[in-house]
Amino acid sequence: MSFNTSLSGINAANSDLNVTANNIANVNTTGFKESRAEFADLFSYTTYGLSRNAIGAGVKVSNVAQQFSQGNIDPTGRSLDFAVDGEGFFTVNKNGNTLYTRAGNFQTDNQGYVVTPDGARLQVFAPNAGGNGFDVGRLSDLQLLTTDSPPAQTGMVNLMVTLPGNATVPVTSPFDPADPNSYTSSSGGVTVYDSLGVGHVQTSYFVKTANPNEWQVHNYVDGTSVGAPATLQFSGTGTLVSPASGQVAMDPYTPATGAGVLNMTLDLAGSTQYGNTFALRDVRQDGYAAGKLSEISVAEDGVVFARYTNGDDVALGQVALTNFVNPQGLQSQGNNMWGATHASGTPRTGAPDSSDFGQIQAGALESSTVDLTEQLVNMIVAQRNFQANAQMISTQDQATQTVINIR
Repeated sequence: MSFNTSLSGINAANSDLNVTANNIANVNTTGFKESRAEFADLFSYTTYGLSRNAIGAGVKVSNVAQQFSQGNIDPTGRSLDFAVDGEGFFTVNKNGNTLYTRAGNFQTDNQGYVVTPDGARLQVFAPNAGGNGFDVGRLSDLQLLTTDSPPAQTGMVNLMVTLPGNATVPVTSPFDPADPNSYTSSSGGVTVYDSLGVGHVQTSYFVKTANPNEWQVHNYVDGTSVGAPATLQFSGTGTLVSPASGQVAMDPYTPATGAGVLNMTLDLAGSTQYGNTFALRDVRQDGYAAGKLSEISVAEDGVVFARYTNGDDVALGQVALTNFVNPQGLQSQGNNMWGATHASGTPRTGAPDSSDFGQIQAGALESSTVDLTEQLVNMIVAQRNFQANAQMISTQDQATQTVINIR
């Protein structure tokens, strides 16, 4: 009996050493969670239960529990390195099986899917069909777009100008865009885009009329007039009063590129008539040319954006995080993966930075939670326990031998 008790102590100490060895081996494993050997004492029961003077029968390993504490987040600068700052696991799909990981060292495969080093695909909430928000009820594989971003045709040109309050009627009449003496000021030209992404120059010319606080604006695209001049009226305090909306519709313009007809509106809202100098305070338009993929970025709420050289941002999905009532009930699958079990509870999937889910840190990785100094101390303690139990067996052997040698 006593030999078995000490043998159980040796086995327990050996298990403790094995757990410590595994922790030390994974000191640099991304997203690794250290384990702890937990023990329980043993008692021998009889038919009538445990007597009051019963002596323990040794020890057993009751659990090897992984400690799901937060690891340090180390910046890497790599766009496909993600770290979870807080609760939750990345959700991945491998050959139809849903698994979970804290290791965010992702990469792309030959089809553009974002995968773990062993090929499991990162799961995201797909964008809604209308482009507004994400479908949190549907998980899909994250695939990076490698095609060009299509162009967008210009529909609105925004100009905010300050026209000189002391302006006089131009000395030359009628208006001629080639003659600076026939107009007071001009926007200098704004690049607008047709449906093929080809740029054209839209220019607005401002001409002071003989009427107080009245101007005319002439609009041209690539040197071609796009409509009759529109009249602008300002109040005695210099604010634009007509047109009330500040918008002037231009006539349709058909580019020579074979693109569709350009239908544009000039928005002068916020323009004023002050002072004695012309000022162009704001110039914007809502079109852009075709663009090439320049980078992938991830926001703290897990939204993955493809950024293009034309300034367009396309949301590819929102990273899905999963949490459990009892993370220690997860079953380790190797390769930094865990699988759900009955003990872990039902998986609960949601968006980062919501409820109790953590934030996503892009360009960073969560390091192993193993404290090497602590593990070395644990190793010494386990070694002493092993030696003590081995010595106990030796002592018991001597006592047994003494009994045997009694004459």
